[in-house]
Amino acid sequence: MRNLGADIVVDYRKQDFAEVLSGYDVVLDSLGGENLKKSLTILKPGGHAIGVTGPPDPAFAKQLEAPKFIGVAMGLLSRKVRKQARKLGVSYSFLFMQANGAQLRELAALYDAGHLRPVIDKTFPFDHTLEALGYVEQGRATGKVVITLD
Repeated sequence: MRNLGADIVVDYRKQDFAEVLSGYDVVLDSLGGENLKKSLTILKPGGHAIGVTGPPDPAFAKQLEAPKFIGVAMGLLSRKVRKQARKLGVSYSFLFMQANGAQLRELAALYDAGHLRPVIDKTFPFDHTLEALGYVEQGRATGKVVITLD
């Protein structure tokens, strides 16, 4: 991770990131649940947590141009985390991940220029897809798990 530019490396098997890290402007949480709650605590006042697994917030309903009752429902779903964020002097929003051709082309250009370096943990042939999925479910991958079509 240090070779990729990380200043601090936390081994989740030995350390609780919430006890090691603090004072961050932004956290991108990809796990949700308790991990999201702990992520709020490492932000400095005015910081912002972005969740990609939820819970969805009222702003997401507006983004979807959903009926008002959907916004109310999403507000209820994210009430606890938004309340905890307010108590800590930070904010929370939900980011809906979607495929976007223009963004993917931009990422490809960054990769081609050497600015992005994906970390591949393990590669599986297509006929071992179930094994690859089982490996991912263990939560121990230290990079991307790739399935090849060769």
